[in-house]
Amino acid sequence: MKDLGALIFPGFELLDLFGPLEMFGLLPDHYRLHLVAETPGAVASAQGPQAVATVGLAERDSFDLLLVPGGRGTRALVKDKGMLDRIARSCAACDHVLSVCTGSAVLAKAGVLDGRRATTNKAAFEQMMTHGPEVDWVREARWVEDGKFFTASGVSAGMDMALAVIAKLDGMEAAEQVAIWAEYEWHRDADWDPFAKVHGLI
Repeated sequence: MKDLGALIFPGFELLDLFGPLEMFGLLPDHYRLHLVAETPGAVASAQGPQAVATVGLAERDSFDLLLVPGGRGTRALVKDKGMLDRIARSCAACDHVLSVCTGSAVLAKAGVLDGRRATTNKAAFEQMMTHGPEVDWVREARWVEDGKFFTASGVSAGMDMALAVIAKLDGMEAAEQVAIWAEYEWHRDADWDPFAKVHGLI
Protein backbone atom coordinates (compact mmCIF):
# COMPACT_ATOMS: atom_id res chain seq x y z
CA MET A 1 0.00 0.00 0.00
CA LYS A 2 1.40 3.38 -1.02
CA ASP A 3 0.50 6.73 0.55
CA LEU A 4 -0.13 9.54 -1.93
CA GLY A 5 -0.12 13.07 -0.62
CA ALA A 6 -1.85 15.62 -2.87
CA LEU A 7 -0.98 19.22 -2.12
CA ILE A 8 -3.78 21.79 -2.14
CA PHE A 9 -3.43 25.56 -1.84
CA PRO A 10 -5.76 28.51 -2.46
CA GLY A 11 -6.51 28.66 -6.18
CA PHE A 12 -5.56 25.09 -7.12
CA GLU A 13 -7.05 23.77 -10.37
CA LEU A 14 -9.80 21.20 -9.80
CA LEU A 15 -9.02 18.78 -12.62
CA ASP A 16 -5.26 18.99 -11.99
CA LEU A 17 -5.98 17.51 -8.58
CA PHE A 18 -9.01 15.30 -8.94
CA GLY A 19 -8.26 13.87 -12.40
CA PRO A 20 -5.12 12.05 -11.21
CA LEU A 21 -6.67 11.23 -7.83
CA GLU A 22 -9.57 9.53 -9.60
CA MET A 23 -7.12 7.26 -11.40
CA PHE A 24 -5.13 6.34 -8.29
CA GLY A 25 -8.32 6.07 -6.25
CA LEU A 26 -9.62 3.33 -8.54
CA LEU A 27 -6.90 1.12 -7.02
CA PRO A 28 -7.87 1.36 -3.33
CA ASP A 29 -5.83 -1.70 -2.42
CA HIS A 30 -2.72 0.00 -3.83
CA TYR A 31 -3.05 3.65 -2.80
CA ARG A 32 -4.19 5.65 0.23
CA LEU A 33 -5.01 9.22 -0.79
CA HIS A 34 -4.38 12.22 1.47
CA LEU A 35 -5.13 15.90 0.85
CA VAL A 36 -2.28 17.99 2.23
CA ALA A 37 -2.03 21.75 2.79
CA GLU A 38 0.12 24.15 4.75
CA THR A 39 -2.28 23.51 7.63
CA PRO A 40 -5.33 21.20 7.84
CA GLY A 41 -8.67 22.65 6.81
CA ALA A 42 -10.77 23.78 3.88
CA VAL A 43 -9.01 25.25 0.84
CA ALA A 44 -10.80 26.98 -2.03
CA SER A 45 -10.02 25.91 -5.58
CA ALA A 46 -9.61 28.27 -8.53
CA GLN A 47 -13.18 27.42 -9.55
CA GLY A 48 -14.63 28.04 -6.08
CA PRO A 49 -15.48 24.63 -4.54
CA GLN A 50 -13.41 23.79 -1.49
CA ALA A 51 -11.42 20.68 -0.65
CA VAL A 52 -10.53 19.75 2.91
CA ALA A 53 -6.94 18.95 3.80
CA THR A 54 -6.64 16.46 6.63
CA VAL A 55 -2.85 16.71 6.83
CA GLY A 56 -0.58 19.73 7.32
CA LEU A 57 2.88 19.77 5.75
CA ALA A 58 4.35 20.79 9.08
CA GLU A 59 3.12 17.58 10.72
CA ARG A 60 3.82 15.21 7.85
CA ASP A 61 5.91 15.76 4.74
CA SER A 62 6.83 12.19 3.78
CA PHE A 63 4.69 10.15 1.40
CA ASP A 64 5.39 7.47 -1.16
CA LEU A 65 4.06 9.81 -3.84
CA LEU A 66 3.55 13.59 -3.79
CA LEU A 67 1.19 15.27 -6.28
CA VAL A 68 1.42 19.02 -6.92
CA PRO A 69 -1.41 20.45 -9.05
CA GLY A 70 -1.35 23.78 -10.83
CA GLY A 71 -3.83 26.60 -10.98
CA ARG A 72 -3.75 30.36 -10.66
CA GLY A 73 -2.85 29.94 -7.00
CA THR A 74 0.65 28.92 -8.03
CA ARG A 75 1.37 32.61 -8.71
CA ALA A 76 1.36 33.21 -4.96
CA LEU A 77 2.86 29.85 -4.06
CA VAL A 78 6.07 30.44 -6.05
CA LYS A 79 6.66 33.52 -3.84
CA ASP A 80 6.10 31.70 -0.53
CA LYS A 81 9.58 30.71 0.60
CA GLY A 82 8.34 28.87 3.67
CA MET A 83 6.05 26.65 1.63
CA LEU A 84 8.69 26.15 -1.07
CA ASP A 85 11.13 24.93 1.59
CA ARG A 86 8.53 22.51 2.96
CA ILE A 87 7.75 21.24 -0.54
CA ALA A 88 11.45 20.73 -1.25
CA ARG A 89 11.83 18.70 1.96
CA SER A 90 8.79 16.64 1.07
CA CYS A 91 10.12 15.96 -2.42
CA ALA A 92 13.39 14.73 -0.93
CA ALA A 93 11.49 12.29 1.29
CA CYS A 94 9.12 10.94 -1.38
CA ASP A 95 9.78 8.07 -3.77
CA HIS A 96 7.91 9.74 -6.63
CA VAL A 97 6.92 13.36 -7.24
CA LEU A 98 4.18 14.30 -9.71
CA SER A 99 3.07 17.70 -10.96
CA VAL A 100 0.29 18.80 -13.27
CA CYS A 101 0.14 21.99 -15.30
CA THR A 102 1.79 24.96 -13.55
CA GLY A 103 2.52 22.77 -10.54
CA SER A 104 5.90 22.16 -12.18
CA ALA A 105 6.71 25.86 -11.72
CA VAL A 106 6.31 25.33 -7.97
CA LEU A 107 8.72 22.39 -8.07
CA ALA A 108 11.10 24.42 -10.23
CA LYS A 109 11.01 27.37 -7.85
CA ALA A 110 11.64 24.97 -4.95
CA GLY A 111 14.83 23.93 -6.76
CA VAL A 112 14.04 20.24 -7.05
CA LEU A 113 13.92 20.18 -10.86
CA ASP A 114 17.32 21.78 -11.46
CA GLY A 115 19.20 19.80 -14.11
CA ARG A 116 16.13 17.72 -14.93
CA ARG A 117 13.75 17.57 -17.88
CA ALA A 118 10.23 18.81 -17.19
CA THR A 119 7.16 20.22 -18.91
CA THR A 120 4.22 22.40 -17.97
CA ASN A 121 1.06 24.05 -19.28
CA LYS A 122 1.64 25.09 -22.88
CA ALA A 123 -0.44 28.28 -22.71
CA ALA A 124 1.79 29.52 -19.86
CA PHE A 125 5.00 27.79 -20.95
CA GLU A 126 7.25 30.82 -21.46
CA GLN A 127 6.22 32.36 -18.15
CA MET A 128 6.69 29.11 -16.24
CA MET A 129 10.22 28.73 -17.62
CA THR A 130 11.27 31.84 -15.72
CA HIS A 131 10.71 30.02 -12.42
CA GLY A 132 13.34 27.41 -13.25
CA PRO A 133 16.20 28.65 -15.44
CA GLU A 134 18.22 25.53 -14.57
CA VAL A 135 15.43 23.19 -15.69
CA ASP A 136 15.54 21.54 -19.12
CA TRP A 137 12.02 22.54 -20.17
CA VAL A 138 10.46 20.27 -22.81
CA ARG A 139 8.19 22.21 -25.16
CA GLU A 140 6.47 19.26 -26.82
CA ALA A 141 5.38 16.60 -24.32
CA ARG A 142 2.16 15.34 -22.77
CA TRP A 143 4.24 14.44 -19.73
CA VAL A 144 7.91 13.99 -18.91
CA GLU A 145 9.54 11.40 -16.66
CA ASP A 146 12.98 12.16 -15.24
CA GLY A 147 14.09 9.96 -12.37
CA LYS A 148 11.45 10.06 -9.66
CA PHE A 149 9.82 13.18 -11.13
CA PHE A 150 6.82 13.13 -13.47
CA THR A 151 5.62 16.48 -14.82
CA ALA A 152 2.48 16.79 -16.94
CA SER A 153 1.33 19.41 -19.41
CA GLY A 154 -1.92 21.31 -18.87
CA VAL A 155 -4.90 20.17 -16.81
CA SER A 156 -6.25 16.98 -18.47
CA ALA A 157 -2.70 15.75 -19.17
CA GLY A 158 -2.45 14.85 -15.50
CA MET A 159 -4.74 11.87 -16.04
CA ASP A 160 -2.53 10.48 -18.80
CA MET A 161 0.51 10.95 -16.58
CA ALA A 162 -1.22 9.30 -13.62
CA LEU A 163 -1.97 6.22 -15.72
CA ALA A 164 1.67 6.14 -16.84
CA VAL A 165 2.76 6.20 -13.19
CA ILE A 166 0.33 3.40 -12.38
CA ALA A 167 1.70 1.38 -15.30
CA LYS A 168 5.23 1.89 -13.97
CA LEU A 169 4.44 1.02 -10.35
CA ASP A 170 1.61 -1.50 -10.70
CA GLY A 171 1.92 -2.84 -14.24
CA MET A 172 0.35 -2.06 -17.59
CA GLU A 173 -2.61 -4.35 -16.95
CA ALA A 174 -3.57 -2.37 -13.85
CA ALA A 175 -3.31 0.94 -15.72
CA GLU A 176 -5.40 -0.36 -18.61
CA GLN A 177 -8.06 -1.62 -16.20
CA VAL A 178 -8.21 1.76 -14.46
CA ALA A 179 -8.69 3.51 -17.82
CA ILE A 180 -11.53 1.09 -18.63
CA TRP A 181 -13.19 1.63 -15.24
CA ALA A 182 -12.96 5.39 -15.75
CA GLU A 183 -14.14 5.08 -19.37
CA TYR A 184 -11.15 7.25 -20.26
CA GLU A 185 -9.30 7.18 -23.58
CA TRP A 186 -5.71 7.11 -22.36
CA HIS A 187 -3.07 8.87 -24.48
CA ARG A 188 -0.12 6.59 -23.79
CA ASP A 189 2.46 8.45 -25.86
CA ALA A 190 4.29 10.93 -23.64
CA ASP A 191 5.37 12.86 -26.74
CA TRP A 192 1.79 13.36 -27.99
CA ASP A 193 1.20 17.08 -27.60
CA PRO A 194 -1.01 18.93 -30.09
CA PHE A 195 -1.15 21.94 -27.78
CA ALA A 196 2.54 22.78 -28.20
CA LYS A 197 1.78 23.73 -31.81
CA VAL A 198 -1.47 25.49 -30.89
CA HIS A 199 0.49 27.79 -28.58
CA GLY A 200 3.38 28.34 -31.00
CA LEU A 201 6.02 26.44 -29.04
CA ILE A 202 7.13 24.32 -32.01
